[in-house]
Amino acid sequence: MTLDRSSGPGEGTTARIAVPAGRAVRVRVPATSANLGPGFDSLGLALSLYDEVDVRVRREPGATVTVEGVGAGEVPTDDTNLVVRAVRRGLEHAGVEQPGLELRAVNAIPHGRGMGSSAAAIVAGLMAARGLLEGIVDLDASTLLTLATEMEGHPDNVAPALFGGLTIAWMTADGPAYKRLLVHRGVAPVVFVPTSTLSTKLARSLQPESVPHADAAFNVSRSALLVAALIQSPELLLAATEDRLHQTYRASAMPETDALIRLLRQHGLAAVVSGAGPSLLVLGSDPAQRLTAAALVERHAESTWRPLMLAVDLGGATVNAHPVDHVGRS
Repeated sequence: MTLDRSSGPGEGTTARIAVPAGRAVRVRVPATSANLGPGFDSLGLALSLYDEVDVRVRREPGATVTVEGVGAGEVPTDDTNLVVRAVRRGLEHAGVEQPGLELRAVNAIPHGRGMGSSAAAIVAGLMAARGLLEGIVDLDASTLLTLATEMEGHPDNVAPALFGGLTIAWMTADGPAYKRLLVHRGVAPVVFVPTSTLSTKLARSLQPESVPHADAAFNVSRSALLVAALIQSPELLLAATEDRLHQTYRASAMPETDALIRLLRQHGLAAVVSGAGPSLLVLGSDPAQRLTAAALVERHAESTWRPLMLAVDLGGATVNAHPVDHVGRS
């Protein structure tokens, strides 16, 4: 099998090869929390809560999807499924023929709650494409980040989902870029997940097009301090997570989140909106702070919030060859 590259690599090539029927991979992708207070659209943290997806190439066209856990009975189970769309985007970029696909997803990341579920779906599909293309075409890290950012619209969640740890992501004239950093071992995250949801589109619509110079300067200093706090000095997390760019503007859409964040911060805990919300993230400077936060939320919350005591994920998304029998046969 050969791939005609007369038009250059990737998109625009004439596909003369296909991924063999029966090839199968398993992908695991972590949840993420973006912004982390002041790091709007740039800082993201990978967390130890995972979606797992098995993908198998079949001879029959189209796609079928089975979903267990979060999203079962809610997300599309055909070619419109976001994971399927991301798989096909990766294969399209490689100039490879589109095969029939069979997917089985076991999801743990909450949907619509600011924990990067859409980023995880996109990264899962692209990583699956990478695995299916092994030995045929290489989708390198830069390509994966670019494609994921195009689909998601911004890199702050897809970067930590791909690479793990704490990531700083930014846009250049040539596309998205990132820097991965190791988090201090004393940092102890806990996410409180409400029963309510909030769309990222709605949350972003509440942002003003411009902010006062003093607020921008404030966030520049806090963002720099936050990086130092997360990698070296966790005792500075409370001051480092102050924000004036997005959380106040979005508070009206999630009043209980806002009230709990104010309460937790009054008790010295580094509480912020997780991503677009409405979940809230507490970055403890030691594990004991997570228990303090959980007790405060349980005592004062007006509705039910599920605490997730998580670690920082260090590895990011993974893909491995998977036995066909475990994925299913058509």
